Amino acid sequence: MTAGKSQPDVLSGPFTTRQLLRLDEALRLADTSTGLTFSIYVGELDEPVRAAAEKLHAQLADPPHSVLVAVSPNQRLLEIVTGGEARRRLPDRAAKLAALSMAAAFGGGDLAGGLVAGLAQLADHAGRG
Repeated sequence: MTAGKSQPDVLSGPFTTRQLLRLDEALRLADTSTGLTFSIYVGELDEPVRAAAEKLHAQLADPPHSVLVAVSPNQRLLEIVTGGEARRRLPDRAAKLAALSMAAAFGGGDLAGGLVAGLAQLADHAGRG
């Protein structure tokens, strides 16, 4: 913390500490239960949005085995990007169903809850690796 600031920068985002802990646990469970790597990005996405999300996904440590959930609350956009190996276990239809579920929660004002539920849904569909 720097002088004059009441909170560290990490807490200036859209989530409370409790929500961040829930998200971290949801990511850990999704990773360990599937053998895939799940990531979340929350922030503005450049146009074209799908290409921006794919670029973020490509920067992950193991893109073929990774799933990125990219959300831009201000733009009201959600993209789910799956790598080649992850897509074999998580087809577009499953990702779209999870996206619909997340969007419903987001519309009700529950960003963290929507992400947690969406991660669980994605992991359930992907199954064990």
